[in-house]
Amino acid sequence: MSTLAFDGTAMLGRQLLRVRNNPALVILTQTMPITMLLFFGYVFGSALAMPGAEYRSFLVPGLLVATAANGIMTGMFQAAQDLHRGVTDRLRTLPVSRAAVPLGQAAADIVVTAAGTVPFLLVGLAVGWRIDGSAPAAVGALALLLLFRFACTWIGIHLGLLTKSEEAAGQLGSATFMLPLLSNAYIPTDNLPGWLRTLAEWNPLSAVSTALRDLFGNAPVPDGASWPVAHPVAGSLAWSAVLLAVFVPLAVRKYARP
Repeated sequence: MSTLAFDGTAMLGRQLLRVRNNPALVILTQTMPITMLLFFGYVFGSALAMPGAEYRSFLVPGLLVATAANGIMTGMFQAAQDLHRGVTDRLRTLPVSRAAVPLGQAAADIVVTAAGTVPFLLVGLAVGWRIDGSAPAAVGALALLLLFRFACTWIGIHLGLLTKSEEAAGQLGSATFMLPLLSNAYIPTDNLPGWLRTLAEWNPLSAVSTALRDLFGNAPVPDGASWPVAHPVAGSLAWSAVLLAVFVPLAVRKYARP
């Protein structure tokens, strides 16, 4: 374990240097959620039954979770880029733990995500979003968000190691924009048809979005929802645990055995 921690820290440093040397990508990925908040909050909000400020309070947690789900795309692209440019083959020749390289990538992604969450929340406060819950609950909400992002990044790493090219990774990663649309990240699911509401509520994003809204004090847990949404904190933890239990071993094994 000490070897994994030492090697993982080294790989974390490598990934952070990589981020520092590509600031344009970081700026783009961090400003996109803010752009979506302003667009959805003022354009879509005017078309919904919720008043503008109420909808923006509903939307901020959903966009946080949608951004966390983008860990699939970023993890996939970075893993595929290293793989198809020969970096992964060179790293495999080093005497380091096989789990250290994907772990370093996932840990670096969490650091960047945590830093990028700060300006997004400040813009959210500027457009009317507020934390109406307790401070410990708000901290728990952010911890839950980062845990879900961590799990999504491992999904992306595994998929990136399976891709045939960087272009394929980019095209497949862009398809993840559908995940928030099939959840309650942007709109409540109360008025959806029965089968579609069930599908949306069993989407992991719905459980995490509901948990954040509940912990921030922005919206109550909806009545009559499926189990993950009716018990959002437990559902979020369960989804994150399942995703990590499945994709961490898959990603490490794929990295170790090309």
